[in-house]
Amino acid sequence: MDEARARDVLAAAEVLPGPAGEARLLALGENAVFAAGELVVKVGRDAELLARAERELAIAGWLAEADVPAVRAAEPKPRLVEGHPVTVWHRLPDPVRPAEPRDLARLLRIVHALPSPPFALPPRELLGGVERWLRLAGDAIDPADAAYLRERRDGFAARAAALTPRLTPGPIHGDALPRNVHIGPDGPVLVDLETFSADLREHDLVVMALSRDRYGLPAEAYASFTEAYGWDVREWEGCAVLRGARETASCAWVGQHAPSNPKALAEFGRRVASLRDGDEEVRWYPF
Repeated sequence: MDEARARDVLAAAEVLPGPAGEARLLALGENAVFAAGELVVKVGRDAELLARAERELAIAGWLAEADVPAVRAAEPKPRLVEGHPVTVWHRLPDPVRPAEPRDLARLLRIVHALPSPPFALPPRELLGGVERWLRLAGDAIDPADAAYLRERRDGFAARAAALTPRLTPGPIHGDALPRNVHIGPDGPVLVDLETFSADLREHDLVVMALSRDRYGLPAEAYASFTEAYGWDVREWEGCAVLRGARETASCAWVGQHAPSNPKALAEFGRRVASLRDGDEEVRWYPF
């Protein structure tokens, strides 16, 4: 789904106060995210994402009832418009500063203290999107690389299922990065609720450990995260397994953009080569 198609769906949804062509595009990935007036609208790539959109709205309502600082839905149910799920959200005020790792850690402490919601949360299918992303990558990537990632996926899935957690399992965010925290005038707010799950709490903590090791997060920033949370997941023997699973998923996720973006293809190649070489210090770049 490109921007033009997303705007066509946005116009057909008739949810904005003004013309869809004047809405500001905030992001374009599995969802196209638009802002206009007091609303934000997410247009899903295809109908396969409808169930996830329904769950995200249910999670938003549950977090609101629990008074967790998180983005709030403007409509309780998604719309299916021309085969695309559309969800409508209240727009957050402009950020007062960038989110920092310690802001994320404080929100994770709140989330990790929550009991289970009154509806079922899925397990964190970290590797569940790999096949779909590789399918979208198609012939743009080397078939040998796709086969290698499938083999890694299967191996890490089995190893992750056998882990003994240090923390009590329960609700997690699932994609715990500072980019999913918005610092408004009233403090940090959690955004992007699509990956909320019921699983090992360690999933949320390994993300930042990988950011330190692969994406250039300074050691002092990581230290501020572990201090605010109260524990460093790298002390847990299962950390390497969840890290390997996330690295595998991250490679495949970038691969889906390879057919239309040469930079994505280059980054995909860098990531796969570092995994094949077993080099844990090769710098990866966010995409």
